[in-house]
Amino acid sequence: MSIFRFPLLVWMGIATLIFSLGIRQSFGIFMMPVSETFNTGREFFSLAIALQNLLFGVFQPFVGMAADRWGARWIISLGALAYAAGLYLTSIAAQPEWMYLTLGALVGLGLSATSYVIVLGAVAKVVPPEHTAKAFGLTTAAGSFGMFAVIPGAQALLSAFDWQTALQVFAMACAVMVGFASFMKVNKPSSSEVTNSAGASEQTLREALREAFQHKGYWFIHMGFFVCGFHVMFIATHLPSYLADKGLEASVAALALAYVGIFNIFGSYFWGVMGDRFDKRYVMTSLYIARSLVILAFVTLPVTSSTAALFGGAIGFCWLGTVPLTSGLVRQIFGARYLSTLYGLVFLTHQIGSFLGAWAGGRIYDYYGSYEPIWWATVVLALIAAILHLPINARPVPRLQLAAA
Repeated sequence: MSIFRFPLLVWMGIATLIFSLGIRQSFGIFMMPVSETFNTGREFFSLAIALQNLLFGVFQPFVGMAADRWGARWIISLGALAYAAGLYLTSIAAQPEWMYLTLGALVGLGLSATSYVIVLGAVAKVVPPEHTAKAFGLTTAAGSFGMFAVIPGAQALLSAFDWQTALQVFAMACAVMVGFASFMKVNKPSSSEVTNSAGASEQTLREALREAFQHKGYWFIHMGFFVCGFHVMFIATHLPSYLADKGLEASVAALALAYVGIFNIFGSYFWGVMGDRFDKRYVMTSLYIARSLVILAFVTLPVTSSTAALFGGAIGFCWLGTVPLTSGLVRQIFGARYLSTLYGLVFLTHQIGSFLGAWAGGRIYDYYGSYEPIWWATVVLALIAAILHLPINARPVPRLQLAAA
């Protein structure tokens, strides 16, 4: 299936992710101005972002269940409103502790209802199984395009105004997602999905959860995605500060993060296509090995404007390619009926990793005065994640095999 023949719902999901994840990935460049305003160390802002990511994950299974039952349209609309409220209230916070509720809890709730789990769950119901990874890769790339488009805009707003005004502009932008969601009506599964998953609709949510929890591969998927979360949130949150410590200007960090976004546009689609053509487990292993090599090169080479840009591009190509592969594995093994719920639980584990990556980066810096220990930890974790995907049994569960037969 050509990407231009994908249903309208897919393109509305892509538009939603551009705004939702583009704003989210820009938070790292707010660390230093927010910390200076409230005269706090980096650990404080890191903890607020870590809490946001943890709650992003905690809310995810519940909004996933709600989306599986009532459809993505209403969940995304309510999430966009929570997102906007969190950003606006952060901009008028009089005390730094307010950010735990606003930037942490409210934005975390908004993200959980406007990001990958909800959108991919809706996409899975309208795209044939043989094109799942490609569709997921294209959808994932949308979040990266948002990162490429939004981060330079955020840097421009910070340069022209202040961080409070920048967040208020982002709050207004969240309203656009409500409009996109209005086109994401509940769709019936495609004919091929019905054929390949006959009888799946009779399965209850409790039965689906029991089936997944008894599958060893499901837990390996959890552990691998934990590492992904640790990586991406540590880098997104602390790369600007790390580069500033090396004497580079803020514009260099913004450019590096923008390169992460634009190269992930190609990377997400590439890894998604590879997941359709080859065994997703081995593709995932290759991705994590590539990540380890990229990070290893970055921490061993001198940090300059050129190496920062090269790192942004290289790590961007490996950035969120895990999303179409991981969600594709979950659908391949368990089917599409409860994908938002089952992938939502996997995403919770991802966000626990994100919490630790964001918080530990600030904690280690404030304690040691350096990011070096955690950079090396990310290399080791990438190699562990590469190994974890090899023993996964990626065949569809017996229920789906019998239905296909």
